[in-house]
Amino acid sequence: MSKASKTDWERLAKMDDQAIDTGDMPELGEDFFRRAELRVPVKQAVTIRLDADVLEWFRGQGTGYQTRINQLLRHYMQAQQSRPPR
Repeated sequence: MSKASKTDWERLAKMDDQAIDTGDMPELGEDFFRRAELRVPVKQAVTIRLDADVLEWFRGQGTGYQTRINQLLRHYMQAQQSRPPR
């Protein structure tokens, strides 16, 4: 189960980079990047039926509309997971 972040992202986004305290975060050295691996989430192709106006609206937002649909579904899923069982 995913936990909600306790970070105040809105406040953080408004701060200048210099105002953010990163003192408790160690620098990432060459060894880290030498061993780092890129892990791309596995996507599964599915067929889904959407209302024509919904699909048209998402497509009208430009490239990446499928990614945005996935992000919205993920947010919904996480919100449901954090709710107490019925």
